[in-house]
Amino acid sequence: MDDRVEIDDRSRAGNRTGAQVMAAALARHGVTEIFGQSLPSALILAAPDHGIRQIGYRTENGGAAMADAYARISSRVPVVTAQNGPAATLLVPGLAEALKASIPVVAIVQDVHRKFTDKNAFQELDHFALFAGVSKWIRRVADVGRIDDYVDMAFTAAASGRGGPAVLMVPVDLLDERPDVAQGPRRARSLGTFPADRSVADPACVEEAARRLATAERPVIIAGGGVHSSGASAALGAVQELGFPVATTVMGKGAVAETHPLSLGVAGYFMAPGGRASHQRELITGADVVLLVGNRTNQNGTDSWQLYPEGADYIHIDIDGAEIGRNYEALRLLGDARLTLEALAEALGKVDLSGIEARRSDLEARIAKGREAHLADLDRLVDWEASPCRPERLMRDLDAVLPEDAIAVADASYSSIWIANGLTARKAGQRFLTPRGLAGLGWGLPFALGAKAARPDATVVCVTGDGGFGHVWGELETSRRMGLPVVLVVLNNQILGYQKHAELSLFGAHTDVVHFAPVDHAAIARAVGCEGIRIERPEEFRPALEKAIASGKTVVIDVLTDERAHPPITSFEGKEALEY
Repeated sequence: MDDRVEIDDRSRAGNRTGAQVMAAALARHGVTEIFGQSLPSALILAAPDHGIRQIGYRTENGGAAMADAYARISSRVPVVTAQNGPAATLLVPGLAEALKASIPVVAIVQDVHRKFTDKNAFQELDHFALFAGVSKWIRRVADVGRIDDYVDMAFTAAASGRGGPAVLMVPVDLLDERPDVAQGPRRARSLGTFPADRSVADPACVEEAARRLATAERPVIIAGGGVHSSGASAALGAVQELGFPVATTVMGKGAVAETHPLSLGVAGYFMAPGGRASHQRELITGADVVLLVGNRTNQNGTDSWQLYPEGADYIHIDIDGAEIGRNYEALRLLGDARLTLEALAEALGKVDLSGIEARRSDLEARIAKGREAHLADLDRLVDWEASPCRPERLMRDLDAVLPEDAIAVADASYSSIWIANGLTARKAGQRFLTPRGLAGLGWGLPFALGAKAARPDATVVCVTGDGGFGHVWGELETSRRMGLPVVLVVLNNQILGYQKHAELSLFGAHTDVVHFAPVDHAAIARAVGCEGIRIERPEEFRPALEKAIASGKTVVIDVLTDERAHPPITSFEGKEALEY
């Protein structure tokens, strides 16, 4: 090496700060965006030198949700940043959702100057206690020479095994400190995608699973969000194609094409009349062998643990051994969903599937008949021309125009059910993002922005209620400023729908704050420079939607909807108080 080049390299290294070392480490892991609000300032200022831009959120809870959705769509580990103290506390809801939904996120949180620790410095807080319940891993890097080590540990923790948040506390003074030049770069590996590692279940257990499925008379597969996280849609489709019917959870929607003759739709707590899978219910309750894939068997997904059959033989594929057998004792297939499904398909190819094949024609006919019965139910139950609009009509129109490569996003509560029940997954791997980890309101718009940041070329349409949208109006400005155009459909019924209807269902009465004053959400959109459209008649919606999708701009379509409309939630069935 030329002596002058060596001196120049050492000079540049000697001028590097901790912030530059951290930015370089993030770039090494493939990070190209940081969801932040200018803090830690030294890191944000160094980031562009390493090809990293900041997506500036308005609120930390919104930023954490953006990072979560970014991960779900890109399979890359995202980074969200915040200041210590009150800003850090606002990361907690978003990280909690990511933890419960098994989504890897790295949160870098600025901490107080090391010399001021435990002196009641400005906004000092016990962040270890704060984040303990919403993260897999939390550390504080105290030595500038170990920044690379800790960044790598954070990415590894977030993306290994069952995904989840990792929190790295960074003292503000550390980012200005210069590392020892003699140390030099010591790490080169990129850890920025997930799953970080893939493992396959015990081959003997896979063979046993194949035997049980092959000899089953009424098998069913129920796929959860773990299929998407693993990128296992094609592997699941290969098993389905052998003759096995597949249902999904809400988070698993899109794991298989719902147009496939052996697809049952979304199974869970909205299978009353009007539910897409309502006439497929007996194929689940009557199953003799149930294969669960990336499915945490939670309350909503199992209709309060009443949907899945008690006497069935269960097989469970999951990356987290603690989830296998949590609610249903099962043959344990501990491993990555994609690799294990591929191994299972291979094992099924070696056993006698003549019984499965012999019953396939009748099974497909039964499923098709159930789909026809569902459409007849909708025509009987829904006034398609009603005004205020019925959400079912809006979902039918959205389903008709949404491109297959689009990303559908929903807020929590009814919105998640409307898209899960009303939209059709027309190809395996199609994405429908819903905050089902904890199901908190206010995730819809930030989820849409995170999805758009992950796939800028995709059409992103978000369905949200007026209750959920009220949490995050301010992020409309983020959408405009950061160049993240999305279409938002606001179901404006001027109530907290699920809250009011659940109270009526349970108590025959409702509390006094479930009603909102009228709000013109289209006017709010226009006030921040976005486009806003007000819809009062059902025939107005589809033309407005098509125009919004084609515009390439952020458009809020504020639709006045019938407050009495509710999804086909099983526990609401037959409740006279809801017929008001």
